[in-house]
Amino acid sequence: MTGLVVKSTGSWYAVRLESGEVIECRLKGKIRLDDRKTTNPVAVGDCVEISRDKDGSNQIIQIQSRKNYIIRKSINLSKQAHIIASNLDQAILVATLVAPRTSLGFIDRFLVTAEAYDIPAKLVFNKKDLLDNDMLALQNDVMKLYTDIGYDCYAVSSFDKNDIEIIKKVLQGKTTLIAGHSGVGKSTLVNAIDTNLDLKTGDISSAHLKGMHTTTFAELFPLSFGGNIIDSPGIKELGLVEMKKEEVAHYFPEMAARMNDCKFNNCLHVNEPGCAVVKAVDSGDISSERYQSYLGILNGEEMDWKEWEIK
Repeated sequence: MTGLVVKSTGSWYAVRLESGEVIECRLKGKIRLDDRKTTNPVAVGDCVEISRDKDGSNQIIQIQSRKNYIIRKSINLSKQAHIIASNLDQAILVATLVAPRTSLGFIDRFLVTAEAYDIPAKLVFNKKDLLDNDMLALQNDVMKLYTDIGYDCYAVSSFDKNDIEIIKKVLQGKTTLIAGHSGVGKSTLVNAIDTNLDLKTGDISSAHLKGMHTTTFAELFPLSFGGNIIDSPGIKELGLVEMKKEEVAHYFPEMAARMNDCKFNNCLHVNEPGCAVVKAVDSGDISSERYQSYLGILNGEEMDWKEWEIK
């Protein structure tokens, strides 16, 4: 039998068969995908082969090749990584300007990570109904910053039917990772998109205007109108994994388009003479906000996933 892993709790895996039935499976022996050390050899989104023992129990015996995946640093084992999800058609970051605020640096780290793993990314700015005119204007400016470099952006409210229909079209027929800070309204948005789902929603902490964690494991849900979503635990901070400093600019599209014009092949685009990227920043062709995010990544103390925080 073959099936799709829809949930992992560490020792058991929920697998959806082609018939639609979901069965519980264990992992047979030690399956090693490659030389990477990961705490979980099987992840949500994996296509797997299953055998059924004489006692009726199910075992995963083979993991089919992945087209992509996203990993984070393991919280308990700092030298190992944890695969969040695999075989994604796209990743959507749900961001908010208020309650809680999503920083541009956080958005940029998400986009860089998606670029690095060859996963198309989109931005959904939620809770537009909470914004006054000044904040709506600011949100439009932020969205233009990203649309100008090629990222699709959407301003939505979970309570606006027209907005929900737009996002349904974005999701239809695709396997999509939904990510974002806790409290940005991921689960409320998903519940509005597909009323057959009943994802747990949380409250905002009044003390710090931050979300309370409601999702503890990444889980894949089929959409009634076609496609799948993978709801992920709330992310607190992002660092980058398996990336050398000289590679980072490759994952900023506006920098990648100009870096071949730099005087030096090994240019880090900081203070080297003849740098085409710095010249574009000075002229306003590359936004100073994006460039500051780039410098922040270069100067980060950790060049790995810092937290996909799970509590």
